[in-house]
Amino acid sequence: MFEPARSDPVPRETGNVFLVTIPPVARQAPSDRTFHGDTVTDEFAWLMAKDDPATTAYLEEENAWTEKATAHLSDLRESVFQEIKARTKETDLSVPSRKGGHWYYSRTVEGKQYGIQCRVPVRPGETAPPVAGARPDEEVLLDGNALAEGKDFLALGTFDVSPDGTRLAYSTDFDGDERFTLRVKDLTTGEDLADEVPDTFYGSAWSADGSALFYITVDEAWRPNRVWRHVIGESEDTVVYEEADERFWVGVELTRSEKFIVIDAQSKITSEVRVIPADRPHAEPALIAERRQGVEYTVEHHGHRFLILHNRNAEDFALSYTSVDAPGDWVELVPHQPGTRLESVDAFSRHIVISLRRDGLTGLRVMCDGSTDAYDMEFPEPLYSVGLTGNPEYDTATVRIDYTSLVTPDSVYDVDLVTRSMTLRKQKPVLGGYSPDDYEQFREWATAPDGTRVPISIVARKGTVRDGSAPAVLYGYGSYEHSIDPYFSIARLSLLDRGVVFAVAHVRGGGELGRKWYEDGKLLAKRNTFTDFVACAEALVRSRWTSAARLVARGGSAGGLLMGAVANIAPEAFAGILAEVPFVDPLTSILDPSLPLTVTEWEEWGNPLESAEVYAYMKSYSPYENVTKQHYPKILAVTSLNDTRVLYHEPTKWIARLRSVAPEGTYLLKTEMGAGHAGPSGRYDAWKEEAFNLAWVLEVVGGA
Repeated sequence: MFEPARSDPVPRETGNVFLVTIPPVARQAPSDRTFHGDTVTDEFAWLMAKDDPATTAYLEEENAWTEKATAHLSDLRESVFQEIKARTKETDLSVPSRKGGHWYYSRTVEGKQYGIQCRVPVRPGETAPPVAGARPDEEVLLDGNALAEGKDFLALGTFDVSPDGTRLAYSTDFDGDERFTLRVKDLTTGEDLADEVPDTFYGSAWSADGSALFYITVDEAWRPNRVWRHVIGESEDTVVYEEADERFWVGVELTRSEKFIVIDAQSKITSEVRVIPADRPHAEPALIAERRQGVEYTVEHHGHRFLILHNRNAEDFALSYTSVDAPGDWVELVPHQPGTRLESVDAFSRHIVISLRRDGLTGLRVMCDGSTDAYDMEFPEPLYSVGLTGNPEYDTATVRIDYTSLVTPDSVYDVDLVTRSMTLRKQKPVLGGYSPDDYEQFREWATAPDGTRVPISIVARKGTVRDGSAPAVLYGYGSYEHSIDPYFSIARLSLLDRGVVFAVAHVRGGGELGRKWYEDGKLLAKRNTFTDFVACAEALVRSRWTSAARLVARGGSAGGLLMGAVANIAPEAFAGILAEVPFVDPLTSILDPSLPLTVTEWEEWGNPLESAEVYAYMKSYSPYENVTKQHYPKILAVTSLNDTRVLYHEPTKWIARLRSVAPEGTYLLKTEMGAGHAGPSGRYDAWKEEAFNLAWVLEVVGGA
């Protein structure tokens, strides 16, 4: 099954423990594929057979080798884990959010892996959220620790209290494959009802009276394609909407006003929305506007109108509205302004809050109902991230926001939309004497090969010398218009306090600088993402933040594709690369429509089945396709066996080919055998995973 690299004995197995003496070398079983007249041989295609005992054995041997190769870091791993743990307030409480007659919140308990979802009644005259710990009248709605007892993994797909507060819909995944079992809990008795639906997707929506629950299921390619209606107490459910176009997926939600159930169908570049009156859950969905290729829009109910956030003749989006009674023409409310990307809109009874980004930073704009007057909330730091969070009430003049930066822990504010005053409700505790004044954040700019200026966000401990001697980590993503905005991390302090500089490369393909920034890093412009990242690495070295010999690149998922690509095109720019659940075999995956998400991804990457040009272009940058005999930086790839988004075999095959083609390098593969795309689910397990990663990083950059 495995080919030893030389004449050393084949690793021996004792029970479930491999006694490894050399890096595993996977056997080669050439398998050919031919598209557009091009035949490609994949010698490691056999690793795609997840249920084959040979695959499991190989993954276990890789894990054993990684454990052996990093055994000398065990003390450092434990130190980093204890630092994360010591800085975290383990028994804590979120800021309660009011909904109807209750305050809802989650809390954690020292030694427990998962959060506990709770509520308490609103007391007479109580307007501010309670700040004390658990009250005697606390009601536990869902205890993640009790759910996960005897399980290695737990994730929730929905947590949805009915409008009248008497029922809770929740769904659980115990494997990490994002297939959830939906259940309903009677909050008046505390008991689960007999209603149970297996194999559901994320999300749900209640009817106004709580008699019906809408949920989603997926097709064989794991595409969310059906919206169902379940009547509580009945065994036969009804398909309310089914999406036939394989490029589209569906979602469902109840508007904040609780007047409409919204069913949206969307591809990467096109949208279509239908609504059902929440007080008439058996009504047929009503179409807001027919899909038109390339036009994206979302719908938010606001009194007599539906707010429409859209990109029709508006690259960075505009805001319009149409009538609730007779949806038709769109009336402009906020015109398109190039360079100001409108990302979402939230409606309240007397206000509208628009989430936007401009000049690489997020922002919030407030509009008063019945007026064109608007104002943008102001924030003190040059680099920050802000957004709405936990606002279930429609009839309110106060909204809750979350604010953070590279040096400011997550801070929850309540904002009076009339007086514009902000009240700090809570800042995430960082134990052990943390002071933001001990750290500094900076914005640098790199110049890409085509002359484009690419922003870099940087944080370092104050006094870090800029002479090229400091170790550094450069993080990147650059896909799906997903922006990596400045954020605070307790775990990151274990790097900063050891003198490591942390930087984020805001490369094209993300959304940091608007829709065009995204468009210029997708499809046949995807290589810009990779060359931008290399330019950022070179800029850090040129500006004396670090040196190539002390720089580690880090990225996950589509950011893992970025890691694999830069390893091939600029291996000399990095001392190491940490690739988490990396999408490193994209051409193989995108060529197979039966795999999860493939068809829905064609508008992001292109369709190599139909287009020879797309095929050749993807092949030119695919990390797996372009491994060559050259000197690679040290590489650690981390994946999960049950990942349904980036399948485990992509990094597995990549590491196997690296060892085969460029055997002088140092490559490690670590596979979570019982987790999904997000890795371990319990917080202590997640901290241990991060401590493992950071210990490896610290050794590579020489900061251990």
